[in-house]
Order: sequence, then C-alpha cells, then structure tokens
Amino acid sequence: MTSKERVLMAINHEEPDRVPVCATYVPEIEDKLMAKYHPDGDLGVALGNDMVKIASGLENSFYYKPDPEYLCPYGITWKNISNETGHFTEIHKHPLAGDEQKIYDYTMPDPAKATDVIDATKAAVAAYGKEKWIIGSCQCSVFEAAWYLRGLDTFMMDLAMEEDYAIALLDKVMQYPLQMGHQFIDLGVDMVWLGDDIATQQNMMMSPDMWREHFKPRYAQMFAEFKKHNPNIKLCYHSCGNLQAVVDDLVEIGLDVLNPIQPMAMNPAEFKKRFGKNITMYGTMDVQQIMPFGTPADVRREVKQLITDCAPGGGFILSPAHHIQSDTSVENIEAFYQAARDFGAYPIIK
Repeated sequence: MTSKERVLMAINHEEPDRVPVCATYVPEIEDKLMAKYHPDGDLGVALGNDMVKIASGLENSFYYKPDPEYLCPYGITWKNISNETGHFTEIHKHPLAGDEQKIYDYTMPDPAKATDVIDATKAAVAAYGKEKWIIGSCQCSVFEAAWYLRGLDTFMMDLAMEEDYAIALLDKVMQYPLQMGHQFIDLGVDMVWLGDDIATQQNMMMSPDMWREHFKPRYAQMFAEFKKHNPNIKLCYHSCGNLQAVVDDLVEIGLDVLNPIQPMAMNPAEFKKRFGKNITMYGTMDVQQIMPFGTPADVRREVKQLITDCAPGGGFILSPAHHIQSDTSVENIEAFYQAARDFGAYPIIK
C-alpha cells in the first residue's frame, strides 16, 4: 500500500495496513537529522513520513534569517531570539498598528507571484505525488494574519467593538489563503491545510459566538470553494489548544482533518470518543514533556497508547502535536518513528 492510499483510507475512516505517520522539525532538529542521515531527497520521507508538506504565506515568516531583525513579505518586522536550546522568532512591529486607514490602504502579497512555493509544489508532486500524500499549507490564515498585522490586543478590541475596519481586514487577509488554496489544487496537492491558533490550553481565545460570527463563515466560504474546485480535495485545519467548543462547527462546514489535538489541552482518547466518527485526528503526540524530556522508552510507551486509543476505525494520523522542538534528542525522534512502525499495524493490538 502506498502512503497516499494509506492516508486516504485513514481520512475516510477506514483501516489501512498501518497508521499513517508524519513529523516536522524546527531547523536545529532538521540540521541534526540531516547530519546523521544525509537523505537523498525529503528528510521526512527518509525517516518515514507518509506526507510531504509545502508551506506558503505567513507560515513561512517564522523561518530564521541571519539578521537580528527581518521584514517578511507581509511588512511585519520579526526578531530572532536565542535561548539555551536554540532560537525562535517573534513579532517586533505590526505594520497596521495605529492609524486604521492603513488597513484600507494595505496590499496583501500576491500568491500568483509566490514562485518559490509554486516551484516547490511542482517539484514535490513530481518527485512524490504518486506515492506520498501531498499537502499544500497556508496556515496563519485569517485570525492570526489579522492580529499579526494589527497587534493581538488591538485586534481583539477591534472585534469586540465590531469596528468596520476589522471586518475589512478579515475580508482582505482571507484572500491569500483562498487564492493560494486554489493554486495548490491546480498544482496537484491532495490536501489543503489552513489554520489559526484560536485557543489556549484551557479554552478558546474568544467566545465561540465571536468565532462563529467572524471566522466560521469565512472558512465555510473557502472550504466550499475548494471542494467545488476539486470535490476530491481534503481539507485540514490547525489550531493549538482546546477548541472543542467549535469542533462540531468545523465538521459542519466540511472539515476533514483536525490538527494537532494538543494533548496538554485535549485528551486524545476522549476526543476520539466524542468526535472521532466525524473528523480525522492528525497529531496527538506530546512535544511539551514526553518528546523533549522523556526517554526513548517513554516515547515508545506513549506512541503505543495513542495508537491503541485513537487508531481503531481509522480517522487517525500519528504526528507530534507541533514541530519537534530543539530540546528533543535524536534518539527520541528515532523512537517515535520506530514505535509507529512497531505498533501501528492494523488490526490494532491492545
């Protein structure tokens, strides 16, 4: 069975030969794995990923640059910050802070000019499209795009005050993922992946009603247009945190796959019982405690438990609940992939 067939069966809530698996890595981890494995092609594929992902838009603004500060194509100023395990990026200046007129004058990047993404997608489809599940990703799609540009506190107040310019900003920022999604579909991807972090580990960052008023209809429009463009396209949505309050809404508007089912925020076994018949779970593996601080045996034990709890009946793609972070050992990453192979074969043995 090919990876493409395996993932499709899982998303269709059927049981393939084994549980599909995928992981992504921060640059420090990628460098360590590249140095050890010297892959001829995609690193994740060499390690055992069933999926190949190409990213576009704001999602790519997190990538590390050599300068202490850098300006991304959206006009956002970012800073590189170092700590004891590596480095990360954070927003330093929001280009639409202050004068609201800037919102109306602001011009989004043109996805048709994203030649690097277009070329990378063509290359991935050519190299892996027959065997692997190809994902076109454009995360930080609407909510995050708006507050990255405006500032989180300011934009949340804009929404609370129901300011017209906040609505104008949402309508403007959604055009990039909408157009990029159509472009990805034309290039031959199997799944379009959008997303916004809309929750903390405890609950939603806004009321469910506010989400339903401003974000649900925009995602419903994008999902409907993508499905109209290609009825076979699958749709994935990412949000960290506990967003159980709106999972049924996402299912209602056509979502196929939810990522990452952050285990420190939502119990994967309970999530499977509550939502598992209606949506595919993509993630569940803890990157906050077990992957960085556990032993390889701890990793194996957790992978086995997740497969036991979440894999029966399909609808499950095993993945770390975020990029594998810089404080994680190569041994734990290897243990993750090996455990997925050792315990992931159907039928699942408890």
